[in-house]
Amino acid sequence: MPATSLDQLVSLCKRRGFVFPGSEIYGGLANTWDYGPLGVELKNRVKRQWWKTFVHRRMDMVGVDTSILMNSKVWEASGHVKNFVDPMMECKNCHGRVRGDKLLEEKLGVEAVTVLTIEQLQPMMTAEKVSCPQCGKVDWAVAKKFNMMFETHQGVVQDEAALVYLRPETAQGMFVNFKSILDTIRPRLPFGVAQIGKAFRNEITPGNFTFRTREFEQMEIELFFDPSTTQWEPLFEEWKKMQWDWYTSLGLASEHLRFREHAKEELAFYSKRTIDIEYLFPWGWGELSGLANRTDYDLTQHEKASGQDMRFTDPDDATKKFIPHVLEPTFGCDRSVLTFLLEAYTEETLPNGDTRTVLKLDPKLAPIDVAILPLSKKDNLISKAKELYTKLVHETDLTVQFDITGSIGKRYRRQDEIGTPKCITIDFGTIGEDEAQGTRDTVTIRDRDTLKQERVGIDSLIDRLKTK
Repeated sequence: MPATSLDQLVSLCKRRGFVFPGSEIYGGLANTWDYGPLGVELKNRVKRQWWKTFVHRRMDMVGVDTSILMNSKVWEASGHVKNFVDPMMECKNCHGRVRGDKLLEEKLGVEAVTVLTIEQLQPMMTAEKVSCPQCGKVDWAVAKKFNMMFETHQGVVQDEAALVYLRPETAQGMFVNFKSILDTIRPRLPFGVAQIGKAFRNEITPGNFTFRTREFEQMEIELFFDPSTTQWEPLFEEWKKMQWDWYTSLGLASEHLRFREHAKEELAFYSKRTIDIEYLFPWGWGELSGLANRTDYDLTQHEKASGQDMRFTDPDDATKKFIPHVLEPTFGCDRSVLTFLLEAYTEETLPNGDTRTVLKLDPKLAPIDVAILPLSKKDNLISKAKELYTKLVHETDLTVQFDITGSIGKRYRRQDEIGTPKCITIDFGTIGEDEAQGTRDTVTIRDRDTLKQERVGIDSLIDRLKTK
């Protein structure tokens, strides 16, 4: 089961170096988070598994890495300048600002809120006695539209500089490069363009640790297809399953996931169909991944606004030129990291009555593959342990940690808490100073989940670790 309390996970992340509050020594900056030494390893592994699955193992996929800053005309053409808004509500008593639709959703459910216009929010919140989360009063001002894009200026003198935006999504970078991708790669339809990158949204009410932040990372795909030859519904179902399978293959329990279909009133104006994969977080169901049919909206808009030909030319029939349609599978990178941590967090009672906290992360995601633990700080043990450490880091692609701080029991517990699948203990038998016979040049491998320990020769250690 996921952690019973988000506080448990937040404490572990801070204590063990997964996630730190942003700008902490200066009192922090609300809802900003920094990934520590272990957090960055975990996040990189999530991204690596995603890229391996959806790019390297597919013949129909290429990758890009596009700029965060783009010409502001991109966002005008895509509709973000006009339509990328949230309904902001202000409490007349404490002047706190919140998203009224989210507060109503918590009380009435998504389906009851999607049919409301922005003018209907304030009367509905008053009628339903939705209180301010900051002061508890029910005294709301009329809802206002709030554009979520961060603005900045490009140029030497701000008054004369051009207005630009920090991108609110990575998708548009793929659309505006569509023509260049066609000219250089010459792909056949259907094909996809994948990207992992930062996006920024000036959220009114971020929160729940790293679930909703103003700076976040997305893992997105734009899948282009010919609607005259490819039926989009089977393709949609295929990707829907692939997204689900990716999460479950890395350890998420199916009972903690669900699909949520967007109602017609909830769909973006360009979308033919949108679904979310939601996860059962400690505070309730929340969006983890999405899949949308964006039709030909984006490429058509950019063709009109830029004057550039964004059509695809059929390589087998040069007279056939058209704007492809697009399916968009999108994954929240930071949310995925948070979800894997929540799913892995386990507190269990051992046979001797002790309690241990362990992150049962899938070994492909664990930030440390192997920990090298000399039994004591004796020079000859540390020397042998360092020799083994050097051997592993040079002859394998494993991430190895060398740990000599504290008793061996405390070090085991520390490795359990950070999710290390295997611990290797170098003891006096390893260096031939133990009374036991036949233990020279052998080590003990301890398994994180079963706690079983096995004596293995150093010569066969690398093969054993690769197998496991």
